[in-house]
Amino acid sequence: MGRMRRLWSLVAGKPQEQQTKQSPDPQSKSRVASPTAEPKTPATSVLVVGAGSTGLALAQGLKQSGISCVVVEKHDSFDAQPRDWNMGLHWGVEPLRSLMTDEMWSHIQSAQVDPSEPPPDYDSLKFLNAQTGECMAAIPVQSFYRLRRRKLRGLLAQGLDIQYGKRLRTLTFSDDGKLATALFDDNTSITASLVVGTDGARSTVRQELLGPNSGRIRQLPYCATFVQARFTAEQALFLRGFHPMYLAGIHPAGHFAFFGMHDVEDPDKPETWTFFFYISWQSTLEEQEATAGWNNAQRLQQVKEFSKCFTNPWRSAFEWVPDDQQVWYMGLTEFNPCVSGHRWDNHGGRVTLAGDAAHAMTYQRGQGLNHSITDAAKLVEATHQLLTGKSTPTDAITMYEDEMIARAGGEVSLSTVNTEMVHDWQKVLQSPVLTAGVTKRSVDPST
Repeated sequence: MGRMRRLWSLVAGKPQEQQTKQSPDPQSKSRVASPTAEPKTPATSVLVVGAGSTGLALAQGLKQSGISCVVVEKHDSFDAQPRDWNMGLHWGVEPLRSLMTDEMWSHIQSAQVDPSEPPPDYDSLKFLNAQTGECMAAIPVQSFYRLRRRKLRGLLAQGLDIQYGKRLRTLTFSDDGKLATALFDDNTSITASLVVGTDGARSTVRQELLGPNSGRIRQLPYCATFVQARFTAEQALFLRGFHPMYLAGIHPAGHFAFFGMHDVEDPDKPETWTFFFYISWQSTLEEQEATAGWNNAQRLQQVKEFSKCFTNPWRSAFEWVPDDQQVWYMGLTEFNPCVSGHRWDNHGGRVTLAGDAAHAMTYQRGQGLNHSITDAAKLVEATHQLLTGKSTPTDAITMYEDEMIARAGGEVSLSTVNTEMVHDWQKVLQSPVLTAGVTKRSVDPST
């Protein structure tokens, strides 16, 4: 207890001046708590809002650094969301490893879509002409993990203080510049020295800081329909024969497609393998609004029609799924923290954002998880600076944000440009995904 008091005294430091800049959105709801309601000590050093991959990775890193942390999640249980998906981890491997114990990292293979297939040291991500099957490019990748989100979250959740059913209502900030308090819909609250919003692309924390207008996600004129399906053993062996893990395709009609594994329950029983595949296409915002009421059968029928002019594996995979197969449709979105009016007030280093909450990006370039995990690693470093007294909260969090916004905000721009290009056959060979691959790039955030 004495150690925690000493750590808190380092976190609190001298009272920080309230930042004088106003929120860009006049509808911003952030409020300052009454001094009479201020607790003398925080309930935890860091409160993480959102138990996704970013929030859990951050919490693990804080735990390894001896920093008290509570994670809150709006859903009532860990598996409340029936949806699951998988993500590519490549240049973000080392940041993720730094956030985990050696014992935990030794189990990272269990989070792979196929735990029986360790990622090779060197591989290539193939991009096919999705009409002819011709290989347009083979992008070299190193230690390319394909991780199931649910399994990764399960691994990262071990040993953490996670409270479920906590839907954020608002944030308040003490007058002395030291504390932030999160108020929830169940009329409970948690006070911390730092609140981190890791609550996804439609972040409540971001909208709390910027208001409902500036903090809103930007809808793009593209959409996609995803399928996760099993097949007969013979069909599964045929489909996986194109690549054991992942394959991308670009169609002259202006469609982009992905095909890969999602889960291998038993490597010796192909009928237990689950495949993950989608087709994305250009769709105006007006069209998206007009089809908002479509049911599952209509969504599936639409992509089945698209797939008829595709090469395999897409043509056969879509043909073989039954007409009542569950699908997942979504419009593509972005949030770019580099855009004017999108820089939030961190209230003297007491609140910030990470992951999709800070920089939601399109996924055709496969960069989201890598930047989000890097955010978590950088934020652990910033918090450590506070606890060791090497930096004030304002300076540490602002430095974290400056680096994160330049790095990931630039990626938001590049990913959106890439999405536009891969859906335009005339421009497709100019796409960064073909000219630069999936490596991290230095991007001028002003472009």
